[in-house]
Amino acid sequence: MSYLARLDIAAPNDEWPLVRDWLINEPILFTAELRAFRPVLKTPVATLVSRYSDVQDVLRRHETFGNDLYAPKQAPYWMPDNDTARHWREKSVMKAILDKEDVPDIRAFVGTQTAQILGAGTGTLDLIPEIGREVPLRLVQSWFGFDGADRDAMFTWSYWNQVDAFKNQPMDQHLVTDPGPDEIVRKRLEVSAEMRAFIDQLVARRENEIAGGNPGRDPVTRLVQLQRSGSVRINRDLVILNVGGLLIGAIETTSEAVAYALSELTKRPETMDAARSAAAEDDPAAFDGYVWEALRFRPIAPYIFRKAIQPARIGLGRDYATDIATGEIVLASIQSAYFDPTAYDDPETFRTDRPFDQAFHFGEGLHDCLGRNIGRVMVPEILRQCLRQPDFAPTGPINFKGEPFPASYPVRWTV
Repeated sequence: MSYLARLDIAAPNDEWPLVRDWLINEPILFTAELRAFRPVLKTPVATLVSRYSDVQDVLRRHETFGNDLYAPKQAPYWMPDNDTARHWREKSVMKAILDKEDVPDIRAFVGTQTAQILGAGTGTLDLIPEIGREVPLRLVQSWFGFDGADRDAMFTWSYWNQVDAFKNQPMDQHLVTDPGPDEIVRKRLEVSAEMRAFIDQLVARRENEIAGGNPGRDPVTRLVQLQRSGSVRINRDLVILNVGGLLIGAIETTSEAVAYALSELTKRPETMDAARSAAAEDDPAAFDGYVWEALRFRPIAPYIFRKAIQPARIGLGRDYATDIATGEIVLASIQSAYFDPTAYDDPETFRTDRPFDQAFHFGEGLHDCLGRNIGRVMVPEILRQCLRQPDFAPTGPINFKGEPFPASYPVRWTV
């Protein structure tokens, strides 16, 4: 029986759990059927969009499909805003603070840190806590300016904010049991208060350094200098919010991407051998395509969620055109879009030469990821250093340990 046939006879309360399970466990076969026979799939919980052109349409129409689901989790941060003056201003400020000119040096830092961890190892470690999370934590602490922060505390601050924002949404409620949705919110509020107290002290230190004529060059210092200049509408409270965003967005997404890319490469021995050879080259560009193509096969999330701000129609002019009501949750299935033959030539084949700007690794449109330039080098550089180790390979599968993000991924190499 086809997926859609099973779905059509399912009870309403079972429809979304079935769809969610197929998106996670059988995404390529399931979404191929959607693209062919039901490109816009309505369920009682959310509407799933599966064709590349429609996914792109949803993600680009920020005045119709907004980031409103983030608001209860992240307000008063600017990210949930849709095309407001504050969104434009603060995102632009943070893009300037995270100088793109620094990206090559950031890549070198990430590579050095990863190589040091591996070099100090005994030939086995757990990729998630020891590299996937540890390296971005070091970047935030040493490069972004979180000096003096305890790394365990930084991880906790980031983790619960990420869990609540990305894994505690209406379409996740049947999965969130331990801890429950309310407990996740409580934990996020608790750790956010702790994080804010630290950042308040951090900003005060930066203010004193600036007043003493001895400022640093880290992003926290740059932001404080800009706020003190009075040239941009950003006050001290907003500085604290934006400094917190530097931490929250850096860790779990990086760790997930590293784990999923390695997992996909491991499934393809010949491709893995080619990736090892590319990793050994001096030019990192030879390697990066292996990582991003692996993440086309297994992105860190099967969809990007949006909420309709106003009535809309998806698939206008096509036989599957579908009306969307205000308030409806719309899921843009990037996993499906990556295998749409109208957008990707020979999508079933692993190819490292695909255009990076065709993918949705860092979102699309107004709400694309603030840290895309950093993530674009950090994720592949971590894996590049790993695959430079002789015989580097997983010794078991990714283990979630009941958590919403990968928690463990044992690896080994020859010392």
